[in-house]
Amino acid sequence: MTDQTTTTGGSRTGLAGSARPGQAPSPRDLAARAPGREGAGGTNPRRPDAEPPSPQPVEMTGAQALVAALERLGVDVVFGIPGGAILPAYDPLFDSATVRHILVRHEQGAGHAAAGYAQVTGRPGVCIATSGPGATNLVTPLADAYMDSVPVVAITGQVPSSLIGTDGFQEADIAGITLPITKHNFLVTRAEDIARTVAEAFHVASTGRPGPVLVDIAKDALQAKTQFRWPVPFDLPGYHPVTRPHSRQIREAARMMMAASRPVLYVGGGVIKAEACPELLALAELTGMPVVTTLMARGAFPSSHSQNLGMPGMHGKVAAVGALQKADLLVALGARFDDRVTGRLDSFAPEAVVIHADIDPAEISKNRHAEVPIVGDCREVITELIAAVEAEHEAGHKTDVSAWWSQLDAWRATYPLGYDDPDDGSLSPQYVIERIGKLAGPDAVYVAGVGQHQMWAAQFIDHDRPRHWLNSGGLGTMGYAVPAAMGAKVGEPESEVWAIDGDGCFQMTNQELATCALEGIPIKVAVINNGNLGMVRQWQTLFYNQRYSHTDLDRAAGGESLGTRIPDFVKLAEAYGCAGLRCETAADVDTVIRQAADIKDRPVVIDFIVHRDAMVWPMVAAGTSNDDIKVARDMAPDWDVTE
Repeated sequence: MTDQTTTTGGSRTGLAGSARPGQAPSPRDLAARAPGREGAGGTNPRRPDAEPPSPQPVEMTGAQALVAALERLGVDVVFGIPGGAILPAYDPLFDSATVRHILVRHEQGAGHAAAGYAQVTGRPGVCIATSGPGATNLVTPLADAYMDSVPVVAITGQVPSSLIGTDGFQEADIAGITLPITKHNFLVTRAEDIARTVAEAFHVASTGRPGPVLVDIAKDALQAKTQFRWPVPFDLPGYHPVTRPHSRQIREAARMMMAASRPVLYVGGGVIKAEACPELLALAELTGMPVVTTLMARGAFPSSHSQNLGMPGMHGKVAAVGALQKADLLVALGARFDDRVTGRLDSFAPEAVVIHADIDPAEISKNRHAEVPIVGDCREVITELIAAVEAEHEAGHKTDVSAWWSQLDAWRATYPLGYDDPDDGSLSPQYVIERIGKLAGPDAVYVAGVGQHQMWAAQFIDHDRPRHWLNSGGLGTMGYAVPAAMGAKVGEPESEVWAIDGDGCFQMTNQELATCALEGIPIKVAVINNGNLGMVRQWQTLFYNQRYSHTDLDRAAGGESLGTRIPDFVKLAEAYGCAGLRCETAADVDTVIRQAADIKDRPVVIDFIVHRDAMVWPMVAAGTSNDDIKVARDMAPDWDVTE
């Protein structure tokens, strides 16, 4: 039996360089943090070569070494549930003065909470579970974090090393199970390897293209004695992320940008992860180019900025979708050309050449060939692009995009986002979400579940700040919102945090309301309650002849509707120690939102009873071309409109 098993999921390469404000520290800084911190976010990290080694190693158990390593890595909170195999770690954790443990009600909640914490702070979120079912309950949040490149460190207990491979009680090969959905994972069977492995896990999770890392520790390794030293050397041969772009590629990109007549800056979530939003703003204003921000990049470029065309893709704005389709140059920054943006790939942006910058070389030309591939950290790429474009300007080369903007403005004016109020007087879900955004404002953190409410929250809330919009973009995980909002509130306690959830999503993880109530985490939850699985119902309406097979959440076995009171979310909230409110009319929306905002001492759940059949528009049907976008049912835009 070797001391550890390592595996990488794909080519999730790393981000090096010095730490940036609000971002995870640079490669080896994490392994040298002192245990004391000035606040919840930690102190300035110190490099190992700047910190003298401990004069004398300290004898302790592997479990104590685990907690000591977490303290020195600057961890201030972990989300978890104890169990047999991980129990040795919980004993020294009980004595830690700097690491807060939040006892969740389900391990999935721990994983999503860690992701929510990571997304708002830029630092790795940490979750803990025991072996077997405890560890396997982390699979969904790990897959979710992997798809959205979120730095999460999951620590799991494993059966004693002598039982590994024997089908022992609560044994599961969690390292093998999570191999495809983690950036890296480890199996540790020796106490002396625990501190180093944990430090390496934080390094891998938070550098390059961020992602989840799992550390599975055998119970006997936690119980055995070891000599604890800090800092610890790393042993990660072959892990050398490229962060600085090639200068020749940068110069060629700048030349092409100045030669284009219909360029678009296609911005993905990698810009936020690289803390490159100020640089993006500078590049956009320097070039005058239109900007589209994907679902994961909402807030990377202010929604209120005149150059922001909005979100592209399946439920994107017509102007954003049209800009990509008609462009002659796409400058993709930290984006991955996923199917929800491109539509049918062979019809996507047919006249465009592509400049693609990404920290992960595996993403470049994976789905769409890039004429100019640039491997590097988005912040460094954009910084160098700004300098190269300025050099082009000084040489007299400057693109004229005035005609392009005339066309884009015509699309924007003709096909703005909008919605109709229901004819029956019921509450419009779009109106509810729009008013939450207006009243809570741009400083609030918005966390969405998955489905119609997610798209409406992306569309009708102005996202002007990075790390203030969280959602499950790649995996589309129902049940994400409540625990992720919990983690976000822990990471940003001064911010108002709104979970915007559907009644279907909410019923998957609402037990974490008990955690929030007991731990003093006063999130706000807006349940958009239409009595059904809304996005699935929309597809059944449009593509399955209105055959609503098993999507009505209020339908009894006999077929009759029992209304939107099973469960009664107001009573459920109160049972969990939260405030419960209900709103059924547009006239009461603002009053109820303000009432929720005024409650500071406990979580609040608002049950918004909304129209049953509201739909998300615009829409590009799955598998079709973006050219076939519909602004409403059976209504297509006129791409030739000029005013």
